[in-house]
Amino acid sequence: MTVAAQRIYDETQDYYSREVTKTTDLRTNACLTTARPLPAFVREALQCVPEEISAKYYGCGLMIPECLENCWILDLGSGSGRDCYMLSKLVGEKGHVTGIDMTEAQVEVAKKYIDYHMNKFNYQNPNVNFILGYIEELGAAGLKGENYNLVISNCVVNLSPNKRAVLREAYRVLKTGGEMYFSDVYASHDLPEAIRKHRILWGECLGGALWWEDLYKIAEDVGFLPPRLVTASRITIGNKELESILGDCQFVSATFRLFKIPQDDSSQRCEVIYNGGIMGHEKELEFDVNYKFKQGEVVEVDKETAAILQNSRFATKFLIRPVEQMLPVSESCSPEKDKIQNPFKVVEQMEARVPKQTASGCCGSKGCC
Repeated sequence: MTVAAQRIYDETQDYYSREVTKTTDLRTNACLTTARPLPAFVREALQCVPEEISAKYYGCGLMIPECLENCWILDLGSGSGRDCYMLSKLVGEKGHVTGIDMTEAQVEVAKKYIDYHMNKFNYQNPNVNFILGYIEELGAAGLKGENYNLVISNCVVNLSPNKRAVLREAYRVLKTGGEMYFSDVYASHDLPEAIRKHRILWGECLGGALWWEDLYKIAEDVGFLPPRLVTASRITIGNKELESILGDCQFVSATFRLFKIPQDDSSQRCEVIYNGGIMGHEKELEFDVNYKFKQGEVVEVDKETAAILQNSRFATKFLIRPVEQMLPVSESCSPEKDKIQNPFKVVEQMEARVPKQTASGCCGSKGCC
């Protein structure tokens, strides 16, 4: 480990164990969750989480991927364990959730409530555990390759000094067909050194934010299919002193999904029909910003999307058939055309559709959940 990396680890641990001990200690709005309606089953799971854990929750997106029953999930930078405990209910007793975090104080808080939650959920045996370790070095923490269906992360990758290593390790521990589903903070351009070395901005999830285009490069370099953008919301800082340092740098909170799918030249565009039935998405599945599937409706998808649906945990939820090769696709209706990748473009489109309101961080004017 380099001296520079160790310095970042030490400062981050110090920031989250001394200066930020609860959500209200944060100096900006970057590490807070976007307010939006939650499905009843998610609200029920969150209500089971004790106040001490929720008070130490710092996230920029609510980590609820679809189709979770019986899944094995790894949470990178699990903190006090809020997402882990919520997911431990959603995966069921046959599923399992592992949380890893480098801050001992956070891990100790999370571990305190294992028995409490297992009793709350009426499980015979715990289906959640927490490990002290670095998300860039999962092997050193004892995590084996190809062991998880899902890797999640909630506003943590930006805190890593080696984001390529984080994605490389996530790819390694995922089973073939697995997914990394994560929310994080992204910058509108590559950040200058002065911002990257600012201790408070780094601790507030801004100084380490990736330029969004770099995510696409790194993800594909380590083996993932190109990232799929799920949601995005603008971050407003809410701190005049830090805003003056950031200048014209813009930030968004965005959720992406990365799939570990075999590279196969035989894949082809397909017509798919969503069977329905996924909890919370019984009638409609909004897969990402480019694809929305309504139950029983035929949708033509590109080769990449077809490969994901055929080789992931979603395979049983769709009827999939190749598009007849003899039928040409015009440019105007091609599923390959105008795929949205830029989270800032999504935010701009959303803002153009709604009346302008007073900015109050990524939580919006109604506050955070």
